[in-house]
Amino acid sequence: MKILEASGISKVFGGLTAVSKVDFHIDEHEIVSLIGPNGAGKTTFFNLLTGIYEPTEGRVDFLGAELKKSKPFEITKLGMARTFQNIRLFSSMTVLENVMVGQHCRTSSSIFDALLHLKRHKLEEVRIRSVCEEILEFLDLTQYKDEIAVSLPYGIQRHVEIARAMASSPRLILLDEPAAGLNTNEKVEMTTLIRKIRDRGFTVLLIEHDMKLVMGISDRVAVLDYGNKIAEGKPEEIMKNERVIAAYLGKGAEQNA
Repeated sequence: MKILEASGISKVFGGLTAVSKVDFHIDEHEIVSLIGPNGAGKTTFFNLLTGIYEPTEGRVDFLGAELKKSKPFEITKLGMARTFQNIRLFSSMTVLENVMVGQHCRTSSSIFDALLHLKRHKLEEVRIRSVCEEILEFLDLTQYKDEIAVSLPYGIQRHVEIARAMASSPRLILLDEPAAGLNTNEKVEMTTLIRKIRDRGFTVLLIEHDMKLVMGISDRVAVLDYGNKIAEGKPEEIMKNERVIAAYLGKGAEQNA
């Protein structure tokens, strides 16, 4: 089942075409990677999917509904969550509090319920805490739940940001360079984590520069170059694609990956 489909989407900034007539889809429960050199349009493509940018042309359908003019918070509520290349955790909040923010789109009580300490708000807060504590347990983060999130090692912060994305109860999680800044052991842990997320029933789309991670974890790989999709296929097909090698991987990448 297709969970997301982009049809001929383009984005033009002034006279610069950042993404050009890209067709792309993701099937439910896949892990799909989007790769390409710096400036290829990968992050712009993510921003088009998540409502940060509106396509200049083309359309994006998610769970059968067109996302035309949808705001990021509306898309999150529909079931699409993302992380960012630069970690965006709340600096004064604990790990648990940061993750609980992800449940905001799933709440029904109002600010007045909170101010008046109504029973509905208290019950909902208990539910949110329970959901988020279960996510922390699943990601082996329980020991950090009362720690200030930004005081933790960089690799743990990456996991916390993914936990917050999971807390919004998404069908699709977009990970923007989840292995950026991680050491070798942390990259192995991230690979294991992404597989666990998929096995839990989520669908995953990631931008990533680490080719060993990409080729080892992906069901399919799509390649952008100067805003154009130049290849798409299974990892072993992409590794042998001459256009990909020339544009991004470089000579000898197949042997070194």
